[in-house]
Amino acid sequence: MPSELYAFDGALARLTEVSSESLEGISRALVAKRRFESADGTEVEAFFVEPVGYEEGKSYPTILWLHGGPASQFNWGFNETAQLFAANGYAVIMPNPRGSTGYGEEFAHGTVAAWGKNDYEDVMAAIDHGIEIGLVDPARIGVGGWSYGGILTNYVITQTTRFQAAISGASLGLVTSNYGHDQYQLMYELEFGLPWENPELWAELSPFNQVERISTPTLWMGGEEDWNVPINNSEQMYIAMKRLGQETQLVVYPDEHHGIRRPSFQRDRFERWIAWFDRYL
Repeated sequence: MPSELYAFDGALARLTEVSSESLEGISRALVAKRRFESADGTEVEAFFVEPVGYEEGKSYPTILWLHGGPASQFNWGFNETAQLFAANGYAVIMPNPRGSTGYGEEFAHGTVAAWGKNDYEDVMAAIDHGIEIGLVDPARIGVGGWSYGGILTNYVITQTTRFQAAISGASLGLVTSNYGHDQYQLMYELEFGLPWENPELWAELSPFNQVERISTPTLWMGGEEDWNVPINNSEQMYIAMKRLGQETQLVVYPDEHHGIRRPSFQRDRFERWIAWFDRYL
């Protein structure tokens, strides 16, 4: 997406204009970085994106969009997902909760063997801050993400009913079902211990074991050939929600892996995201 080359030697000089023509006539949303406190007083940052056509003093349906990793971060770079949502009338909050990089070692290790705990509190604080500044309509909020963003979405919707819609992409359900099946066996062992020696933690970290708490309409998505976070996770969460009589859908992209690469599928995914949030928000 929009990237340009610059040179810096005492002063900043732009060298290319590659994206200018493709962006001509396209309205882009304004983005602001804000800081706020989480439940335990930890300072957290998030990027707040105003919807295109934003009017001062008006609150908006809002999407809490969560990054993957968790060893990753949102930054000032162009984010096509946030711009897509903003172009369709949504405010977007992109938090960097504990587990994110760029805030020191202690902050980055804040979710080790404790997924869905500190980071859950941090992203909920982001929503609360958005309400406090008047941007967020608390009656119309959605949550979503891909990879660990989808995993954290699962932890969110098993702990709160504040969201009217959720999108969980390439996410985790029952942690033990991935042992020896995905590519993270050693990581699981180092972080959680062996599943037969520490079954309580493996069970505690599995959103599937709290699926009966989900009342948020949820769209599950993933690639058929994903060996990073296999699609069986989304299939199990979807089937469980169907059995419980909850609103849910499952979309599986054939011949796709952890990231969706085929342009027609990328477009389909964006259209489904917008349609899902439009339906409930």
